[in-house]
Formats: sequence, C-alpha cells, structure tokens
Amino acid sequence: MEAHGPRRQPGQTAAGGRSSSGQKSTPRVSLFQYFRSELTRSYWLENDEARYSERREKVYTFMKMPWDVEKFILYGSLQCLDAFLFVFTFLPLRFLLAIWFLVSRPFFRLFGETKSSRVLEPAEICDVLKGVTLVSSGFLMMYIDTSMMYHVIKSQSVIKLYIFFNMLEVADRLLSAFGQDVLDTLFWTATETKERKREHFGVIPHLFLAVFYVVSHTILVLLQATTLNVAINSSNKALLTIMMSNNFIELKGSVFKRFGKNNLFQMSCSDVRERFTYFILLLTVIIQTMKEYSWKGERFWILLPDCLLVLISEVVVDCVKHAFITRFNEIPTEVYHEYTVSLAYDLACSKHKNAFSDHSDLVARRMGFIPLPLSVLIYRIASQSIWIQGLFGVFLLFLGYVCLVSLKVLNSIVILGQACNLIEQHQKGKGAKAAQQPQRSSSHPPSRRPSSEKLVPTQTSKSVTHSRNPSYTGSLTDVASIILNQQPLGPQPIFCNSTVSLNSLGLNEGQYGLTEDNLVDIARKLSCVEPIPCSKESIQTE
Repeated sequence: MEAHGPRRQPGQTAAGGRSSSGQKSTPRVSLFQYFRSELTRSYWLENDEARYSERREKVYTFMKMPWDVEKFILYGSLQCLDAFLFVFTFLPLRFLLAIWFLVSRPFFRLFGETKSSRVLEPAEICDVLKGVTLVSSGFLMMYIDTSMMYHVIKSQSVIKLYIFFNMLEVADRLLSAFGQDVLDTLFWTATETKERKREHFGVIPHLFLAVFYVVSHTILVLLQATTLNVAINSSNKALLTIMMSNNFIELKGSVFKRFGKNNLFQMSCSDVRERFTYFILLLTVIIQTMKEYSWKGERFWILLPDCLLVLISEVVVDCVKHAFITRFNEIPTEVYHEYTVSLAYDLACSKHKNAFSDHSDLVARRMGFIPLPLSVLIYRIASQSIWIQGLFGVFLLFLGYVCLVSLKVLNSIVILGQACNLIEQHQKGKGAKAAQQPQRSSSHPPSRRPSSEKLVPTQTSKSVTHSRNPSYTGSLTDVASIILNQQPLGPQPIFCNSTVSLNSLGLNEGQYGLTEDNLVDIARKLSCVEPIPCSKESIQTE
C-alpha cells in the first residue's frame, strides 16, 4: 500500500506554511480577539504634546476673551457717556459764555482793554455753532408727533417691522459715518483763516446742512426707539424675539471673515457705539412707557426684564463674535488692551491746552458715535414726558442739572485716571523693550551682525536719558497738573481717523521732545534684527 502523509492546504507547500510565491499567509483573527483588542487598545497623548498644549491654550483664550472684550467696551462706553453728558452739562455753559464774549469783546476792544484781533476763539466758534445746531434741531423736532408715529408703526405686521428695523440700523450706520464729516466741515469753514482763498460755500449753507443732518438722524433714531417700544410693549413678544435673533444672524456675516488688528479695532469701536446707542434707546422706551402709565412703579418692573433681555443678548452676541473672530484669525487677547490704550491716548490728547479737537469730536471720529442726534432725541422725549410747573419744578430741574454735572465730573475723573494708568504702563513696557533689545543684539557673533549697521557712521554713541514724563502718572493730583501745566502738542495730529495703524501707537514726537539724534538711535535699535542663515555653511555652523 502507498503511504499517504498529512493532507496539504491549498496553496501550501511541504516547507511549512509558505505559498508557491514564497510569502507567509495572513494569520486569522477571531471575533473574540477583535473585541479584546478594541477594549484593551491604548494610546499616549504625550507623543503629540505640542498639539494638545496648543489646543488647551486656545480653549483658555476662548474663555478669557469675553472678559477682555467687555473691559474694552466698558471703557469705550464710559468715553461715549462722557461725550454725551458734555452736551447737557458744559456745552450750554460754554455756549452762553461764548455769546457773552461775542457781545462784550467789541466794547473791550473799543476801550483798548483787549489786544486780541479775534472776536471769538476757534473753540468758542465751535461751541456757538453746536449750540445753534442743537437749538434749531430741537425746535424743529417739536413738530414731530410721536403718538401718531407709534400707532402707525404698531399697525404694521411683524415681518414689515422686522425689515424696517434692519433698514433703520443700516441707515444709522451710514449717517453716523457721514455726519461727523458734515460737522467737521462746518467747524473748519467757520474757523478757517480769512487770508486763504475762498474754496467753500460759506458758513450759513454748511450750518443749514448740519441742522438738516442732525434732524434727519434724530428722526431715524426716533423711529428706531418707537419700533423697539412697539416690540417691548406688544402682547406677544414675536417682534422682540425676531429682533433679538437678528443679533445672532450678525455672527454669520462677521465670524467667518478674515480680520486684521485694525479691522477688528474698527469693528470693536462700532460695537461700543451700538451698545451705548441701545442703552439710550431703551432709556427712551422706559420714559415713554412710564409716561403713558402715569409713572407707576409696577410698570417699570414689568419693562425691566425685557430691556435686560435685549442688553444681555447684545452682550452674548458680542462676546461670541469676538471670541470666534480672534480664534479663527489667531489674534491674541492682548490686542484689546492695545485698543484700550489707543482710547486712553485719545482722551489724554484732548485734555491738552492746544489740543487739535474736542474729546466728543475724537470719540465721534474713533467710534462713529455722534452725541448731537441722541441728545436732541432725549430732549424731545423728556420735554414731552416731564412737565415743569412752579418754583418747585424749577428747583427740581436745577437739582437734576447738578446731578448730571456731578455724574459728568465723576465719570471724567474715572476715565482720565484710568487713561493715565494705561499710558504709564504702556510707556514702561516700551522702555523695558528698548532696554532689552540692545542686550540681545550685543550678544550676537561679529559675523552675524546686521549689515544695516554699516550705514551708520562709527561714532561714540551718546547715552540718551529718557526722562519720565510727569504727565503720565496715575494719581489724581498729577491728572490736575496735566490740565493746568499743559505743553502744546507737536505739529502733527495723533489720530485723524479710525484707520490708524496700531503699530505706531503713542503720542507724537513733539510731545516727548524727540530730536533727530534720538530718532536715529531708535532706528538703529529697530534695525538690529537677527538675520536668518541661508547658506549651507551657516546652517552647518548652527
């Protein structure tokens, strides 16, 4: 008989498990082994430590961003409040004082008691024009029937009001961008030296244009306030819900766009203006509603939750929007501190004796917030809702004016003291960076010194002692010394518009007494940048 050995598997040779091609067969895995491997499989996050650390920092930055954004918005809102209160407190006094000078100075010049060739100074002319614009606009707004406007808007459907409110928001932003140019044109036309060639239409046409703008913008804001009043006081909150959801739609148009630091600065200033405008609109809604209900206290507590809901939704949308914008564009959180320092420099510049512009005008150029239309709106609503009768009513009006002046002074002290602290910290940071930069450059090997040093003549560099400017201290006594002992600014304005680059943040050279030698020394320090080795020999040396 023929002996038969063990039966071979198909494709297997007698050599023990090798196929005809010489490769090992794949071992089979049972279902139990698969489940066991899935349950006991491990991995080590330490192998990708850098990526996970970066993700954790991004989460911490995302959580920290709302606090930094709200600090900037709070400081910007306080500056808007300062410009807004100035219209009701010090501007009427400055207007009356300018009118007194306009009447008395010709007589003083006639008797030789004054040697000034001007009847009014440029700032006094601007105060007179602002007062005339406010009085004329307030007089014209008295012919607007707010009750009829309320009922006309209330009779419309919800979807019409939603579209109408969005159109009003767009028109408000456009008028805010155009309005300050109209006012600046009026002020410059009135204060321009007469020796120049006449290249304008005259003061009176510009004054009519400014009054027309203020009245138009006031009517637009009044329509916004009335629409918001209808939304809050309606039986069903459908319109209010739609208006609040419109804020979240704003995320779609801004979060997924590319932003730089300067673009984000402009958007942040616009958010400050929008937040403060919403506060004024809600204040007018409360005044109008309380007047309709005979100033009953229980009605205020009914209105308060809806008003707070509008403000809270605005805060949430701003925080989420800025958090995602900074995350997608990889912008650090410190950028909002730079924005706050920029506003602090604006405030410090407006307090100088020979400043280029008033603080309210700087706020208008920086943030697009123009206080004149909102001031006329508040005057129109308050004059219609509050009646003054008898001596007691006059006394209450005077007491309210004193309270507004006290609030204005307190707010000015707070924001000016904060501005001094921010400027002092910024100057210390610049000094520390300037002190560290020469040490890093001197440690380089001679072969790696930047070639730009050859452009400067080899002379013994004189040590420049940067004296600390006493104008930037945090105490209120030094704040008073800023206002009393002011030095004139240099020949160039600090900020002319909101598109200023944040890389050149600071006051101009004339204020710090920088000479040509100082600028050359600073330029030499800035040019000491370590070059990157590009040749093969330098890479091997490294």
